[in-house]
Amino acid sequence: SFLFRLFPLREHGMNWRARPLTCQEIQAFRKSKEVMDRFIRAYKLMLGFYGISLVNEETGELERAENWHERFENLNRFSHNNLRITRILKCLGEMGYEDYQVHLVKFFLRETLVKETLPNVKRSALDYFLFTVRSKEKRRDLVHYAWQHFKPQSSFVWGPCDKLQKYR
Repeated sequence: SFLFRLFPLREHGMNWRARPLTCQEIQAFRKSKEVMDRFIRAYKLMLGFYGISLVNEETGELERAENWHERFENLNRFSHNNLRITRILKCLGEMGYEDYQVHLVKFFLRETLVKETLPNVKRSALDYFLFTVRSKEKRRDLVHYAWQHFKPQSSFVWGPCDKLQKYR
């Protein structure tokens, strides 16, 4: 499928005929400037489809794109997008863009929990997106951020509330 070629993983996705990547292939991709440039172009293309802009290629910082309103309607209406976003997040980690993962997850946590613009993405953001982040420390920061903004806090099940209260 289109997304498998743009965002390959070391695991099987929905297309069982597609062959997962090997560690050697990932290393070869990461060493190729051409492949990595193409990867970032594909990432920006998909972000645009979702109504998101990459504002800083160095850091991975994101903001809403001009067309965010109509694109967010699409995200809220079609849950298959959540699987695609999970795949993109995992691939970012494989390709060494762990900071990009953090920014994309935080973007979705902010939009779902703080701004409440993507109610139908909230479960995927908490159940899946959060746990694609490779860095344990950054993942912990994101879980804490989610807990701070989750309502009601007593129903938060993605981390131990006693530890989250003492965090930092």
